[in-house]
Amino acid sequence: MKCMEIPYAENILKISGIGERVLTVILAEMGDISRFDDVKEIQKLSGLGLVACSSGKHKGQTKSSHRGRKRLRYWLFQGAKSTVAHSEEFKELHDYYTTRSDNPLKKMQSLIVIACKLPRVIYTILTKGLTYNPNKMLKDIKHPDKQEALPA
Repeated sequence: MKCMEIPYAENILKISGIGERVLTVILAEMGDISRFDDVKEIQKLSGLGLVACSSGKHKGQTKSSHRGRKRLRYWLFQGAKSTVAHSEEFKELHDYYTTRSDNPLKKMQSLIVIACKLPRVIYTILTKGLTYNPNKMLKDIKHPDKQEALPA
């Protein structure tokens, strides 16, 4: 496939659940990764950026903007579903988001959060040339429930 010509693309394929087809469409929709200064620009491009639905004194819910590339948003969501189904670390992350004691998410909300996580992982691998390390990905996420109380 054409995506294998991109440097470090084989490192992204080491994520269980991300196949060549999903990666090809995601990379094609994102375009050249070097044009982004921050991963938040990719989230905004996909329409997964958060916006507050408020007007005047009315404070509404925070939702994803849905502005941006529909196909990129669709394939990031498909990648999120696939990684939760096939990858132990993403399954653990999904379980954490849906069962945490403080502000548990519904299943669909958790999948959207993981779909926002995928571009961060892809961006880091492509820009820094790292290999995918599931333990490092889980370690970098701070879980307040699992932190031990500091001894006084």
